[in-house]
Amino acid sequence: MLRLLSGRGHTVCTGVTVVNPAGAFLTDTDVSHVFFDPLSEEDIAAYVATGEPLDKAGAYAIQGQAALWIRRMEGSPSGVIGLPLDLVRRLLERSGYTFFD
Repeated sequence: MLRLLSGRGHTVCTGVTVVNPAGAFLTDTDVSHVFFDPLSEEDIAAYVATGEPLDKAGAYAIQGQAALWIRRMEGSPSGVIGLPLDLVRRLLERSGYTFFD
């Protein structure tokens, strides 16, 4: 997986559904683009040896050591990490939920 990402960009899509108080579903998708610098075989071997990529979708964590090779990201960092917080907030607001009452 890391060899496939090396020197390339890829798209991360994360779907979120919120059920409003009336029982209606609101669903949307967060789309982000992540661009990697080229990785050497030594880079990949050293990263895998840390154990960090072994339980990650896409075999990397942008909030971890792989951040060294991420050239640029377009979109939501929290969406790439796992839960797109801005999208969740917007869906909750559209559903009638309020914050900080």
